[in-house]
Amino acid sequence: MRSDSEADYTTYVSARLTALHRAAYLLCGGDKDRADDVVQVTITKLYRSWRRASRADNVDAYVHRMLVRTYIDERRRLWSLVQLFPHTEDGLTGVDEPYGAVDDRGVVVAALRRLPPRQRAVLVLRFLLDRPVEEVAETLGCSVGTVKSQSSRGLAVLRAALLDHPKTIGMR
Repeated sequence: MRSDSEADYTTYVSARLTALHRAAYLLCGGDKDRADDVVQVTITKLYRSWRRASRADNVDAYVHRMLVRTYIDERRRLWSLVQLFPHTEDGLTGVDEPYGAVDDRGVVVAALRRLPPRQRAVLVLRFLLDRPVEEVAETLGCSVGTVKSQSSRGLAVLRAALLDHPKTIGMR
């Protein structure tokens, strides 16, 4: 990669790294370590394809598509299911979470964890990354109707989980 192109890549990744970590964290159901792995693989792939990615009409959408596809690919790998350390029920006990500004994030992450991976991906793309329905459908390789129905079902599960949780404020 030429030095000016490498500088553009570095600038882009530096500016977007926090947002990529936040999206991966939610996609991975609050598993910070898996989210870190997904982001690392994504930015490595981005480095290799930076010339093509930087020419895209919407670089953020291109990178988010890469992030979601990396997440889905990681879910398919059997070795990713192996746990080296005990895992608590909520997965957050004793973990220093990097997104401390979000109130009740543990409740939201636990609710997201109840969703199937593709439904979770739809909600993260649509509502965290604020992507249009058509773009989410293209990213996930499904129809617009599927994105809409998955959004509806996923939001219903989240609402129910948040309404059932005693610490949730302002939801009743």
